[in-house]
Amino acid sequence: MGGFNKTNLQYKGSMKNNEMRCADALVVLLEKNGVKHVFGHPGEQILPFYDALRTSKVQHVLMRHEQGAAHAADGYARSSGSMGVCLATAGPGALNLTMGVATAYKDSVPLLVITGDVPRKLRGKNVFQDINTCKVLEPITLQTFDAKNPEEAINGLKIAFKIFENGLTGPIHLNLPKDVLEEPVDLTSIEEDLKEDVMENFNVMFPDEKAVSACVADAFELLESSKRPLILAGAGVIWAGAVSSLRNFAEKHGIPVATTYPARGVMPEDHPLCLGMMGTRGTEASNFAGKNCDTLLALGCRLSERTLHGIGKGKVIHVNTDDSVLKGDLNIHGNVSEFLEASSTLKIHDTDEWISRILEHPKDYPVQTDQNDVPLKPQRAVKEIMDASYDLNASGNLIMVNDAGTHTTWVTLLKKVKEPGTLLFSGGFGPMGYGVPAAVGAAFANPHKTVVVVVGDGGFQMTLQELATISQHNLKVVICIINNSSLGIIKQWQKLHYEGLYEVELENPDFLEIAKAYRIDSERVDSPGEVFKAVKRGFKEMPHLIEVIVDAEEGIPLPEVIK
Repeated sequence: MGGFNKTNLQYKGSMKNNEMRCADALVVLLEKNGVKHVFGHPGEQILPFYDALRTSKVQHVLMRHEQGAAHAADGYARSSGSMGVCLATAGPGALNLTMGVATAYKDSVPLLVITGDVPRKLRGKNVFQDINTCKVLEPITLQTFDAKNPEEAINGLKIAFKIFENGLTGPIHLNLPKDVLEEPVDLTSIEEDLKEDVMENFNVMFPDEKAVSACVADAFELLESSKRPLILAGAGVIWAGAVSSLRNFAEKHGIPVATTYPARGVMPEDHPLCLGMMGTRGTEASNFAGKNCDTLLALGCRLSERTLHGIGKGKVIHVNTDDSVLKGDLNIHGNVSEFLEASSTLKIHDTDEWISRILEHPKDYPVQTDQNDVPLKPQRAVKEIMDASYDLNASGNLIMVNDAGTHTTWVTLLKKVKEPGTLLFSGGFGPMGYGVPAAVGAAFANPHKTVVVVVGDGGFQMTLQELATISQHNLKVVICIINNSSLGIIKQWQKLHYEGLYEVELENPDFLEIAKAYRIDSERVDSPGEVFKAVKRGFKEMPHLIEVIVDAEEGIPLPEVIK
């Protein structure tokens, strides 16, 4: 089994017939748990793991930077609803993952983060590439497992899968010293179930079923007395596999649904009961409902400060598998899917009058996109990208990936999301450079779909090296660079709150020449109507890069803070 060769010079001990190398055992466990792709960049201390991957069914995708590997695994997870996996070596490799790991942590994306480390006898002795990776990643992971022997490595990986199976989402880190990877393990350890004492030693906490049942009964009583109920759906609905259950629940009881940013699409945004996003960028209808409901059922969300802008004084029932984020009047530390499944006998007051009041307020954003100006307005450019993608979007064959910057706002305001996992973005952390590598992950997770990336000229240059990955694998990706030759949103803030512009103007390279160097077809447009045509052309010759020159002085509408 695996790729271990007993004559391997890196392993000095003997190997019994009922044993295999730890690295091989870990890869076998990945296969057994349905992992098909991992995203990474090799280095010396993780090489035994790579050697095991070489002869496995798991496909490794070579990224050009470890940050790209983490973002790709993130995009893979968000677009598929399954866990993403990223790999890196010790020291600089592991630390380069931190941006992507933090992004996944802030948005509760299930990510398995595997890092190599220097051999145990050298750790803490300030040798080459030695650093306490676990201490670095601890604040941005659900759990970090520092394997001190092969058994701990195997148990750590099993626990990671157990955590994800029980509905907790976010990054889980497994740190693997090189000598641990090379040591033998008993084959039976792969098949054995986790023991209770092992779970306790790793400090894994799951919801108490009895406590959850008691809280659910109280929640149903509160909902049945409500006359103005509202559901606020978070991305936890997606990770719980509860999208269909949520839609059935809302339709059965006639309860309107608002969403957080990461949950857009859990109810199609053209559905009569879907009010759109709530909070600082929320729709007027959604925020009116949030301010005036008497009972808010918050499912699988964090209730972040941006979402709380849209919430009033109604009673909040908060359901989440992560008890650290619960902040309602009635908190349920449990699984969203199980909560909805238990609601079959629930009886809700008629909500027709309540919904009519809500729908007096618009669900669409008032954005003008019919300008024929030159320089081209960015909102017009983004609208043309949407229009050119309409047929693919309608047929469920489009995934749009956002980055961070002014273009993000225009995509947020103009995009209608029909299904979860079809608009990807780095919401809670917002790093520039997310878009291109996340598109790689989305393309591998959805090989029959087309991925459109909308990215600013600043963000694009953070991770443009992943064009090599896109080109190498001939991925179905169209990249639209919205080029305003500046860090647009920072420029706007400087204009509003400071005395002048400073270090926000970009002297950009020739993006078409860069695309050419990576053997990717490209073109440049700068006029109304041309963006639509370019995107249509791009769909016929993917991968494709389009540079869109837009008005450098056009800012974004500032969100109104609801009082």
